[in-house]
Formats: sequence, structure tokens, C-alpha cells
Amino acid sequence: MADAPFRNIRACVFDAYGTLFDVAAAASRCRDVLGAKADPLAALWREKQLQYTWLRALQGRHADFWQVTGDALDFALETLAISPDGLRGRLMDLYLTLDAFPEVPGVLQRLKRAGFIIAILSNGTPEMLRAAVDGAGIRELVDDVLSVEEVGVYKPHPKVYQLAVDRLGVSPESVCFQSSNAWDAYAASAFGMRVVWCNRYGQRREHLPGAPDREIRTLSELPALIAGA
Repeated sequence: MADAPFRNIRACVFDAYGTLFDVAAAASRCRDVLGAKADPLAALWREKQLQYTWLRALQGRHADFWQVTGDALDFALETLAISPDGLRGRLMDLYLTLDAFPEVPGVLQRLKRAGFIIAILSNGTPEMLRAAVDGAGIRELVDDVLSVEEVGVYKPHPKVYQLAVDRLGVSPESVCFQSSNAWDAYAASAFGMRVVWCNRYGQRREHLPGAPDREIRTLSELPALIAGA
């Protein structure tokens, strides 16, 4: 028997990078320069970007996501011995307007029409998120965009998930939270949110506190999991 849809959900909250926006898009648009190194660069850039958020949080040395993204890119370019003139600036500019995954506008439209609060909760800076949302043409579909800069620490710190609860005026159990990052999905579950893990990348399950309530491959599967959507 299929799992019953979530009930009593008031808000659908989405992680941004990797969930709504394709983090590999910037490198992919530079294949004319990167060639076969485009995919390895995208993977290493993302890996170091996340590592730097966690390490800075542990050290209590916060820097915003724009700096962290640039630092991670520098590491990746140096490691892969990539040094064409102007490439770094081009990649950083492209990161501001990453492609949204194809199903994103339609899913948000359906949830919005059903009356759910739609929000983004992200490590990104307000400026980065504004550029991404506007570039994807989904501004009118999102009620609130929440950045960790408001609490000064990165996911998976509980303060980040509490930010969504406080700003949206909802209880944790009335939030359906979506992330493609397994660690993020587990942390939101441990916090008390209902969680749908959008496992786009075929990740293995984590051995961490909490556990996603549902697992899907793309967000197109999400509305069927929420009663009334």
C-alpha cells in the first residue's frame, strides 16, 4: 500500500542549491573552455563549498556563501590545474543565475494554487538568492526567501530550521521541507519537520539523527505526497 499523503501541511519549504537550482550549470555553460574537466570541476567545487560551510560553522568563523563559493572554486581550479584568463569571473557570474530544474516552475505553481506557503531556506546570501529566483522566473511563486545570513551560521545548525518556523509563523510539523542534500534532509527531520528527500543524485541513506519521511527522484513527484496539493 502506498504511503498516505502528508496532512496538515501549511508551508512547503525548499532548499535552493541542488534542489531548485542545478549547481552544475555554471561549469556546464563553460564547456567551451573546460572541455572534459567541466564535470570534475562542478563536482569538486560543490564538495569543497559544502565542506567550507561546515568547517567555518565548527570554527565559529562565518563568511557569507559568496565568499565560500569563491574560495571553493579557487581550490577546485588549483587542484585541477585550470587557469584560463577570465574563467573564474565567468564561473562566479554564472553561479548567480543557475538553471532551475525543469519541473520547478510547474511544481511551485501547483503548490501555490493549492494555498500552501512557499518558501526557500538556503545557505545562499540574500543577493545570490534574489538573482537565482529572478533568473529562474519564479519570483511570483515564492512567498519568502530565507538566508542563513539572518542567523549567522550554516545548515545543518538547528538555528537555520528555526528561522523558517519563526518567519513563516508555523510549527515544525506543519512544514514540508524538501532538499536534495541527504544531510540537510536528515537534519530538518531531526528538527521536527516533515521531510521529502529529493534524491536527484542517487545518494545513499545517511546514518544520522532523523530520517526523511519520503524519498523522490525529482520534485515532480512532490504534489502527490501532500494532501490538497
